[in-house]
Amino acid sequence: MAKKEEGDQIRVAVIDFRKCSSAKCNWLCVRMCPINRLDKECILKGEDLKPRISEKLCTGCKICVHKCPFKAISIVNLSPKLGKAVHSYGQNSYRLYGLPIPSKGSVVGLIGRNGIGKTTALKILSGKLIPSIGEGKGYRAAIDFFKGSELQAYFESLEQGALKSSFKPQDINSIPQAFKGSVKELLKKMDETGGFKVVTKELELEKILDSDIQPISGGELQRVAIAASMLKDADFYFFDEPSSYLDARERLRIAKIIRSLAEKGKYVMVVEHDLAVLDYLSDYIHVIFGEKGVFGVISGRMSVRNGINQYLDGYLKSENIRFRDKEIKFHVSAPMESKDKNLLLEFPSFEKKFKQFHLEAEGGYMHKGEVLGVLGPNAIGKTTFVKILAGVLEPDKGKIDMGLTVAYKPQYLKPEKGVTVREFFDSQKLDRTLFESEAMHRFSLMDLMDHSLEELSGGELQKVAVSAAMCRDSALALLDEPSAFLDVEERLNAADFIRSVTSKKENACLVVDHDILFQDYLSDRLLVFEGVPTISGKASQPLQMREGMNKFLASLGITYRRDPETGRPRANKPGSAKDEEQKKENKYYYG
Repeated sequence: MAKKEEGDQIRVAVIDFRKCSSAKCNWLCVRMCPINRLDKECILKGEDLKPRISEKLCTGCKICVHKCPFKAISIVNLSPKLGKAVHSYGQNSYRLYGLPIPSKGSVVGLIGRNGIGKTTALKILSGKLIPSIGEGKGYRAAIDFFKGSELQAYFESLEQGALKSSFKPQDINSIPQAFKGSVKELLKKMDETGGFKVVTKELELEKILDSDIQPISGGELQRVAIAASMLKDADFYFFDEPSSYLDARERLRIAKIIRSLAEKGKYVMVVEHDLAVLDYLSDYIHVIFGEKGVFGVISGRMSVRNGINQYLDGYLKSENIRFRDKEIKFHVSAPMESKDKNLLLEFPSFEKKFKQFHLEAEGGYMHKGEVLGVLGPNAIGKTTFVKILAGVLEPDKGKIDMGLTVAYKPQYLKPEKGVTVREFFDSQKLDRTLFESEAMHRFSLMDLMDHSLEELSGGELQKVAVSAAMCRDSALALLDEPSAFLDVEERLNAADFIRSVTSKKENACLVVDHDILFQDYLSDRLLVFEGVPTISGKASQPLQMREGMNKFLASLGITYRRDPETGRPRANKPGSAKDEEQKKENKYYYG
């Protein structure tokens, strides 16, 4: 942002009241504020026994920020070009600047870090939250604020009740708590379009229609949530993180289904952290940047390619704003060296049989410093494979005895009750030097140390679990879906962390994950699962990246190319000239 004189800047003072404990510090912020010492009331004691900061009187010295023992205060200076906030949750609370612009007959994608306003923006546009512009004057203030823009007509329609919206929430786990009954009963109740049969077939829900909503898997629950949203007769459809819990095939199929709503002339808006899905799904992109829990700024509307590339670059050209110091680049992995050089471990072929499922795995080997990615559909045996390598399960045929210490991060994380993050890390056999130099720094874990594991968000818990697994004293780390609940930057940061630790320890790491870009960014080689989900699965031997990715993408019928600017993989539109060309040459991976 262009530098302005101090008095011209917008001062934003935010207090995280969940962290604040004035009784314990005896109101240290009030006592240390230099403006208060001049007998002015910059920081006051509120009636709720929490401090309040006057943004008009605050000089931005940040003494209170540095002195607060709970790190509960944030003070930032923003450019006056941002104008008035569209929404604030109250004094000293988060505020949002700008809104994404809906486009009829198109899919508008939102990209940005967790906690900076994507969901708030969706709730405002869906009518679930009235923006705070004009101090309680409702939509009239928003109409005046956006006068002359596309959003003026949109808010007029909301005010008149002429615009019906359907909202697929981020937190799908709340659905079983709100509804008791079968999947069929829920979807029939939501069906306003008469499209029950078509939608349930498209989303492959027919086999679980008679199942109770309570015990179904995360992937099934996600598809049920998407179906429920699609069955509403609405003008505007909002999808908040629709790819969570879904495998790569399901993600791209869901993207096609969501796109079909736009093709029917509907407004569609999507928040998504899987860049491959967002790219494949969207027509336009808005970048949201800012500071978690403090403020968020929504960029102007851009083409998909420009929007994602500028987000990865960390610089918005049209607005001349740099919001990240480091650009993110993807690089083509060089083929791994021969088997004998730097060999760390070998594992034999094995089989595991359950009552209704049979897994076969080819043998393989891993090098020192290697990251082996694992791709395949849900319910195909990937987690079973990892558990066998970890020694959690025994194979029925073949013996796993690598003679190495193993660290295992499971797919589903169950936080131990009453245990703080600090106590959890203290209980682990960690390489403390590596932990402090890599994990603490990369994931800002110091801010979480005194929180209980139960209090953490899904993303925070994921970072804690990945940090512990990678920094344990082990020769092999096994990570099952480490990108779950992480935003785009956190995913790529986690990938850098995994690669760095694996290289420094000269151990090996096996990573199961459904995010194709994450795997492309992270892996040296790939292990590909094929078969019939819930019935049989077969794991290939480790393959070179090109061979492995080509094998996997061919099974999906999807081709990928590399973006010339960032090097990121981009899915070709089905039936496009590039798609047809690569399929004819059997080059599904960056033909």
